[in-house]
Amino acid sequence: MSDYRRSLEEAARFMRDHDRFLIISHVNPDGDTTSSALAAALMLEELRKTYVIVNEGETPSKFGFLPRFEQIRNLATDQLDESFSAVIAVDAADSLRMGGVRHLFAPDAILLNIDHHPTNDSFGHINVIRTDAAATAEIMFELMEAGGFGFTKELAMCIYTGLLTDTGGFRYSNTSPNVMEIAAKMLRYGVKPGEIAERCLEEITLEHVQILRRSLQSLRLTHNNLVASLRVTHDDLADTGASSEDASGLVNYARNIEGVEVGLSFVETVPGIVKVSLRARSFVDVSRIAKSLGGGGHAKAAGCTIKGELAEVEQRVFARLNDALGVSADE
Repeated sequence: MSDYRRSLEEAARFMRDHDRFLIISHVNPDGDTTSSALAAALMLEELRKTYVIVNEGETPSKFGFLPRFEQIRNLATDQLDESFSAVIAVDAADSLRMGGVRHLFAPDAILLNIDHHPTNDSFGHINVIRTDAAATAEIMFELMEAGGFGFTKELAMCIYTGLLTDTGGFRYSNTSPNVMEIAAKMLRYGVKPGEIAERCLEEITLEHVQILRRSLQSLRLTHNNLVASLRVTHDDLADTGASSEDASGLVNYARNIEGVEVGLSFVETVPGIVKVSLRARSFVDVSRIAKSLGGGGHAKAAGCTIKGELAEVEQRVFARLNDALGVSADE
């Protein structure tokens, strides 16, 4: 039996051996994070367990169609006066990416860490990590199989959504035969791919269009045109009525420019706090850059949140890119 298979079975036992769980994910949750957390909740329901799902911030409303979405509690606005001895973390590249949730851990807390990021530091007591998985949802599917959980349409929706979003609509290089085989199985449980794609990939808000228009005016090419970056100030968000969720995905406009190796977006979510998204085309490992700045992710897609003025944060990131590209920002 492989170590990975053994870890899946250990995770299933952990879910059976405890009665009440805290489910957490990474800050700034995306489709895979949200889907995996809700999949964990549905599996616990099958075992007649109770749970609380939390995130340090708001979960994007576009995933509101997923089952049990309404159970996710935003710790920024909804305080929780309870401690938990059984904790499940999904899709968090390291312990810092969980955000400020440790005050909810009981002194005897056991942490199950389920993740696919190469930067994961195995922070759990039980670690189910497969870095060649396209999404944590892929691991959740394998946990369902290894643990003998029943397949339902609700679970299928979660698994499919996690796969769809973390592969960019099955377009990224992480789209493996296994991913497509799992997605096909989920369709047999009644998942409607067109509807999910419309909600997750196609539909945008007017505020997104307005903040996109502003950000494109800031487009900057540096490092011999190998780097393209966009910036959004807090005033931009306030003037357009956009949220940080509306500003998500801007980085792809920078990365998709012909000849660009690294795309960046800098979003000043509040004064003095900047969310940085990095996307690479071929040879730069942006996860290393993100991790050096307190974040994490994958070789081709990563991010971090940095305290500081916007111009200062840009210079810090550019300095890391100078080393990665062997070219200075001024060239």
